Amino acid sequence: MSEDASGTYSFDGVLNFRDVGKTINQYTGKRLVAEGRLFRSARLDDASISDREALCHGVGIKTVMDLRTKSEHVKQAKKREGDLKIPALLKSNDALAQPMEIPGLGKVLILMLFGYRMEAISILGREVMNPRGLIGLGYDTIDYCGAELAIALGEFASSPRYPILVHCTQGKDRTGLIICLLLLLLDVPVDAVTYDYTLSEAGLLSEREERMVEIREIGLTEEFASAPREWIVKMHEYLGEKYGGTREYLEAIGVDEGMQARITEALLG
Repeated sequence: MSEDASGTYSFDGVLNFRDVGKTINQYTGKRLVAEGRLFRSARLDDASISDREALCHGVGIKTVMDLRTKSEHVKQAKKREGDLKIPALLKSNDALAQPMEIPGLGKVLILMLFGYRMEAISILGREVMNPRGLIGLGYDTIDYCGAELAIALGEFASSPRYPILVHCTQGKDRTGLIICLLLLLLDVPVDAVTYDYTLSEAGLLSEREERMVEIREIGLTEEFASAPREWIVKMHEYLGEKYGGTREYLEAIGVDEGMQARITEALLG
C-alpha cells in the first residue's frame, strides 16, 4: 500500500480508495473534515493479503459499509468460486484461499437499489436505468431509497464505528451519494464535494475495460462508467428544489436533528 499527498492510496487489488477528509482539506486548504475517519473505495473482493493487512493495521479501518445489491454479491461469489479452480490464479493470489470476510473488520450491509436476479437487472438497466441516465438514477435513489440511506447514515453517528470505509462496486455513485450527503451536512462547498467525486474517474481507470464489460452485461451504457462533474451539482440542486436542502431531506427520511449533530461531531473529529 502507498499513499500520495492527496489522500489517494494504491493497493494491489482495491481500486478508487481514498481518505475523504484528506482530499477535501487539501482541495480547500482548510480543515473541513477530520482526516483518517471517512474512507471510500470500489469493492474489496480482490483485496490481496497485504491489502487486508494494510486496511486493518495500516489505515486502521474498523467498519466496512457495503452498499451492493444481493445480485452483485452473488455474482462476485460465483467469480471467486471459478477463480479457486484455476491453480495458477490461486498461486498468484493467496487471498483467494482466505475467507471473503476480512478478519478484524466490522461489516455493515446496506442493500441499495433492489435484490433482482442479474437477468432481471439487465432488463431494468436497458428499459429503466438507461433512459433515466446517471443523474436521473441519482434522483431516484434520493426519492425511493430514503429508508436505506437513513440506515446507512445512522452508522456515522456512532463514534466507535470509525474509521469507516464505504464502498459499492465501483465506489462511485451509491458510495458517492452517501459521501455527498455527509459532506453537504458538514457544509463542505459543492465544488470540493465535486472534486472528491470526480477523483473516481482516475481511481477506476486501470480496470475501465473490465468495468465496461460488467456495465454492458446489465444493459447499461458507457455513461454509467463515468464520474461527470455536474453529478454532484445536480444532486445538490435537487435536494434544495424538492426537499428544501440537505438537512431537510435527512430529516424527512428519518435522520433527525440529533442524529445529524452526532454525525457532524464524529466527522469533525
